[in-house]
Amino acid sequence: MNKVFLKPNREKSLLKRHPWVYSGAIARVEGDCQNGSVVEVYSNCGKFLALAAISQKSQLALRVWSFDQACIINEDFFFNRLEKAYFLRRQLHIDQQNSAWRLCASEADALPGVTIDVYNRFAVVQLTSAGADFQKENIVSALQRLYPWQGIYERSDVSVRKYEQLPETCGVLAGSAPPELLQVNENDRKFYVDVLHGHKSGFYCDQRESRSMVQQHAQGKSVLNLFCYTGGFGVAAALGGAEYVINVDSSAPALEMAAKNFALNNIDQARYSNINADCFSFLRKCRGEKRTFDLIVLDPPKLVDSMRNMTKGCRAYKDAMLQSFYLLKPGGLLFTFSCSGLVTRELFAKIAADAACDAACDCRIIGELGQGPDHPVSCNFPEARYLKGLMIMSCN
Repeated sequence: MNKVFLKPNREKSLLKRHPWVYSGAIARVEGDCQNGSVVEVYSNCGKFLALAAISQKSQLALRVWSFDQACIINEDFFFNRLEKAYFLRRQLHIDQQNSAWRLCASEADALPGVTIDVYNRFAVVQLTSAGADFQKENIVSALQRLYPWQGIYERSDVSVRKYEQLPETCGVLAGSAPPELLQVNENDRKFYVDVLHGHKSGFYCDQRESRSMVQQHAQGKSVLNLFCYTGGFGVAAALGGAEYVINVDSSAPALEMAAKNFALNNIDQARYSNINADCFSFLRKCRGEKRTFDLIVLDPPKLVDSMRNMTKGCRAYKDAMLQSFYLLKPGGLLFTFSCSGLVTRELFAKIAADAACDAACDCRIIGELGQGPDHPVSCNFPEARYLKGLMIMSCN
């Protein structure tokens, strides 16, 4: 097997069982490595550290499959890892009231670059690393052994693959393709999911618990649901007894799906409206009209995807929260989220505090929110905690 030797004193993260090694830590590579293939990783003095997939085109050069030198990275290996991930979700009873959930959360389930979402009897696979792509056949075979899926569909049409010199790709990997619209259940909520064309794998399963929290606090409230996508938070608010819900998104197709989701849940059209607009502009328009709301949901897309745009992205988060605080009634609730992994919980809370200060809004953080238990966080990989949310009450 090909070998990779690290520079002196660069093995500390692996000794703590962190699964990543950057290219700058590598001293030399012995052998002719195929991109994505398995290599043995050694310290500079020759101590075995891990078996990893090598990505020669990426700054993130090594992703660990196993810290056991005797491990064989084959179909059985992936079956065992997927079986363990599946057992965890079964123990948490996630699949009992939900037909949309995450089966494999990449590094958090010790399978770097492998994300698998379940929608009814369809598994939707996303491979984001050279190592995962190299092992695609083994992963699909292992997945077929795990459960009698109606179909396994790939949604590896994500921009991060370019950093691994991989093309974006979609298509059926096994069985049949999912229909254009799949109906899924989430507790007492129902949603249509567009697996073929929707964001990510079609739905944001990671916000399940936060949607439930909004539903619990929506009774009798006027609700503004910004960056609403297909209306998940809006549906939850309406089912929770909201007086009126305004859903805003810049995507007309997403709003069309939102309308279908409201109809699917038998929500009267007189209780909601869907507005196709830029959310930042809409916030300013509402402020100019002196409109206010009891509950605002602010769930923007990833605004910080690299350190290069950290400042710009944080300004956008602050601006959105600032404008939201202006519209919040006394005693009102703001549910604000960031899915940018580079934005820490501490930084996000500081941005919220700065926005509240600028808006002269006396407020309290009364709850912290995040991804559901089917999106676990490995103790050795805190980076898996990418989604953070705050539940903030105006005390003006």
